[in-house]
Parts: sequence; C-alpha cells; structure tokens
Amino acid sequence: MALLEAATRVVLMGIGATVIMDLWLMLMRALGVPTLNFALVGRWVGHLCHGRFSHTRIGQARPVHREAALGWIVHYATGIAFAVLLACIQGLAWLQAPTPAPAIIVGAATVVVPLFLIQPAMGAGFASSRTPAPGRNCLRSVMTHTVFGLGLYLSAVLIAFVS
Repeated sequence: MALLEAATRVVLMGIGATVIMDLWLMLMRALGVPTLNFALVGRWVGHLCHGRFSHTRIGQARPVHREAALGWIVHYATGIAFAVLLACIQGLAWLQAPTPAPAIIVGAATVVVPLFLIQPAMGAGFASSRTPAPGRNCLRSVMTHTVFGLGLYLSAVLIAFVS
C-alpha cells in the first residue's frame, strides 16, 4: 500500500470513528445524559495557546474567540491522531484486513487522555474526581471511547471494502 493511500485511509478512519462517537453522544444527550460541550475544549485550547494549562473550572474561564469551532477541530484532530496511533501499533496490513479487537482496545485505552489530562486541566479533577458523580462520569467516558474504538473498526472495514 502506498504511503498516500495509507495516510488517506487513516485520516478517513479517524474522521469516521469520531462521527460514530458523535452519534453516540447525540443519542446520550437525547436520553438526557450530560455530555461534553466541545466549546469548552476550544476554550481550554485557546487558553493553552496563551500559556495557561489548568483551570479551576473551565466553564468560568474567559471565553475565547470561536471556541466552539476550535473545540470541534481539536476533537476531530484528536480522533485522527488516535487513528494514527492504531495504524502505528497494528501496521498497514491491518488497514487492509481490519479486525475488531485492536481497534476496540485502542479506542477504549484512549480514555486515559480525558481522564488523566483533559479533565484535570479543565478543573474536573483526575478521573472526574471533582464532579458530583465521578464513577458515573468515568463509566460514561469509558463507554464513549469504546464506541470510538468500535468506530475505528467499522470505519476501517468500510474503507477496506470500498478500496
């Protein structure tokens, strides 16, 4: 497989998996389950670009210009980065004949980023420890990232089929 083809597959896989994760989050919101507002991710990144890494409560931090758009861009770029991680771990042959376990495992493992980096930096504490329901929030994060992993697999299967 040529490098450009592999790169295209990985980018599309990351976008596809993120779309599947977003559909999951839409379902959760429709069921009344609170989910992350990606504008707050944009706010955090905006402040990060100005040298501030952590906040007591990101919702109370000064809004940044176009934070919603920035948050969504970061969200999809992160999905692509996680797809790159999967491709690096599994190799290019996996892209041609994807199997579910590696994608789901990598997807679920990506939960360490929000639990131990993003949430503490945004003021929610390690593994949501500063929220009213840390256990429930952690479980939701694990489920969402597992759905992302399933999305990595389903996207890879579709891309391999079309190719």
